[in-house]
Amino acid sequence: MSYLSLSNTSLIAIAISFAVICITIFSLRIVAQVKAKQALKDELAQHDNFAMGISFASEITVVIATMAFLFDEISMSAAQHNPLKVIVLIVLLFTFIKAGHLIHRKWILHRFNEEEAILKQNVCAAMVDSGMLLANCIIALGLYTWTHAQGFSNLLIAFVSFFTLQGMFALDSKIREYRFAKANQGASLQSNFNLENTSIGIRYAGKSIGLALAVYAGLSSAAFQNGKMVENIFTLVMHCGVMWVLLYCLSFVIKAISLPNIDTALEVDHQDNIGIACIEFAVFCAIGYLLISMFSL
Repeated sequence: MSYLSLSNTSLIAIAISFAVICITIFSLRIVAQVKAKQALKDELAQHDNFAMGISFASEITVVIATMAFLFDEISMSAAQHNPLKVIVLIVLLFTFIKAGHLIHRKWILHRFNEEEAILKQNVCAAMVDSGMLLANCIIALGLYTWTHAQGFSNLLIAFVSFFTLQGMFALDSKIREYRFAKANQGASLQSNFNLENTSIGIRYAGKSIGLALAVYAGLSSAAFQNGKMVENIFTLVMHCGVMWVLLYCLSFVIKAISLPNIDTALEVDHQDNIGIACIEFAVFCAIGYLLISMFSL
């Protein structure tokens, strides 16, 4: 009796996926070393740059998670029949993730230089940056699940949908900045990232990932209409908008139950209370995942 159910094709698929992962991570390491102007080993081991470690860890997670998702979605027979399509799909997914990451850095948080702050060992910056990178990974995978783009028309819909969702994240970030300024006598949230308040970074990352999970739930519950741009964008905005509202409403209730009579804004913004920030991180991520479980088709 055989207890090993792995076929030769499965082993080949695992080997190919792992090779792609290794090549991509090696490339990321080279890029990180160029930005740091020294070996990554020196930055992490000798200078104890925790921020750089968090940032690089999130990049590794995104690469492996994306390949694992594709390994689960694409059959080996389909990959063998049309290997070029698989290569293009991998490139497109990583392009979407990187584009979203750059939009976050250069547009949404344009007054805060995350790369420079990470090199200065700012853990808050690393949490903000890593949270948005993971969020963009979730969005890209959600769009793939929603569209399963087969032709140019659907790919165009995916592009427009992606930038629509980036607008939603920008609006969410502006609302967070407005609430922060209102609670802190007009202080700028982006300026406070430079003050290395780690708890603010943890909270920001949690809300970013939670919103991305809520968006994934919205995409999973929305019906995709092949080749219909306006209908699909309207459906996306409606479903993801509802999930956005549900995320904050349900999170508010859970925080009120779990943290009664605690001013979370005061604890996080002024006391750098990492424990409270971690609870907020967990609540938003868990509620986001709950929405996926409840509304995914």
